[in-house]
Amino acid sequence: MSKTNTAITNKKIIFTGPVGAGKTTAIQTMSDIPIVSTNEEASDMTKDRKPQTTVAMDYGRINIGSKEKIHLYGTPGQERFSFMWDILTKGALGLILLLDNSRDNPQQDLKFYLHSFSKFIQQGDLVIGITRMDEQKTPSIDDYRQWLSEFSVSAPVFTVDARERQDVSSLIQALLYSLDPGIAA
Repeated sequence: MSKTNTAITNKKIIFTGPVGAGKTTAIQTMSDIPIVSTNEEASDMTKDRKPQTTVAMDYGRINIGSKEKIHLYGTPGQERFSFMWDILTKGALGLILLLDNSRDNPQQDLKFYLHSFSKFIQQGDLVIGITRMDEQKTPSIDDYRQWLSEFSVSAPVFTVDARERQDVSSLIQALLYSLDPGIAA
């Protein structure tokens, strides 16, 4: 009698970026379970962008068959909650950085998050999704690629709508593919 392998494979992916970039929405869009969210009423300048903000994390999960699960964690976007960033990235495969193209200085946002997560990016992998390109056409995807080059960072960059399952799925697939190019997309 042979034993079948019943081990469950768990993978962990982190979504990060500034307030309002679409982290909570992206996780809601992909999760096979109701998400765990720590949204609270915004009490600072964040309330100018949205009424609630994540203060600890968002959590969702994608079930791939019965034996593989991808755990999705969203970080708070405000720097004052950055202590959660190190906690959440422990054991993660990679990072999906969402940037809101309609913010005043997306280049500064990119620089800030690349610096804040630099240690993790050196160990894991990075994929970047640019949201709200429909609201603000500039900077362009090529601008982001140029900035990454100037920061000596290599990462795929996509235009995404965090409400669209296919867009978010493309980010996750790109991250998994960058980790293991043998994975069939």
